[in-house]
Amino acid sequence: MIVKDIELSRINNVDDLVKQFYMAGGFTAKKLGEAVNIYEEMLNDEYYIFLTFPACIVATGTRGIIREMVRRKLVHAIITTCGTLDHDLARSFKPYHHGTFFADDVKLHEKGINRLGNIFIPNESYGIIIEEKMREIVKSLPENAGTKDIAWEIGKHAGRDSILYWAWKNKLPVYIPAITDGAVGWQIWMHSQEKKIDIDVLKDEKELSDIFFTKEKIGGIIIGGGVSKHHLIWWAQFHGGLDKAIYITTASEYDGSLSGARLREAISWGKVKAGAKHVTVEGDATILLPIMVASILQRLSIR
Repeated sequence: MIVKDIELSRINNVDDLVKQFYMAGGFTAKKLGEAVNIYEEMLNDEYYIFLTFPACIVATGTRGIIREMVRRKLVHAIITTCGTLDHDLARSFKPYHHGTFFADDVKLHEKGINRLGNIFIPNESYGIIIEEKMREIVKSLPENAGTKDIAWEIGKHAGRDSILYWAWKNKLPVYIPAITDGAVGWQIWMHSQEKKIDIDVLKDEKELSDIFFTKEKIGGIIIGGGVSKHHLIWWAQFHGGLDKAIYITTASEYDGSLSGARLREAISWGKVKAGAKHVTVEGDATILLPIMVASILQRLSIR
């Protein structure tokens, strides 16, 4: 394949740009083009597509991209962290604010402002509103709830601009393996002292088992590492590995971390199939994911 120059005069939309990235052969640019091509193949070939991500990006405007992926059914299941429930619920009722990485964190603490990177989150926009809303939500929880049930129950109470509302509306499962590691999980524990609430994580595992043992083709769009990534690829080994996979990360692989581990490493564990199409795209998901999804939507509108 010949390296081709990017021609600005031929770029009319995001997908034009992504296609030129691929032909340019330029390092991460080509990888992003490969990622969109793999994503398109998964959609065309009726893959069961998992999306995994950490909660931090839900505190940013990238939440809107994930919401659209769920609303438009561009993925079929989510594995994420409890913080996603926290931020999605909180932002349905209260605003987060632009901040800076270089703020004085001692002064922020004195003012009741929590810093997530360069996002400022006042106490009233996080812990206080989550506590208020969870008082009502826990009343509707069944005694034996899986984390999907909890996510959907929150979705019923959240607004249409939330990820969880569309997950509930479209019956798209959301699994939270570390459900107690966040404000929503802590609130459930608090209320469990007054009302019997058993969180049945094994109920989730049964559902995941059914997916991985019955679906013919399974793909993954994986953002960042941690429990979200690992829970997907752990289950994937019982399918013989993911059939196609896209990974977005900013981490280095040389410290042996899961976040830094490229998809090629997962092949050695049987978590990605040896013959699977896969790509690891190094970069910030708040930039890369919107470009990927905008490109895919333009391709889908052409068909």
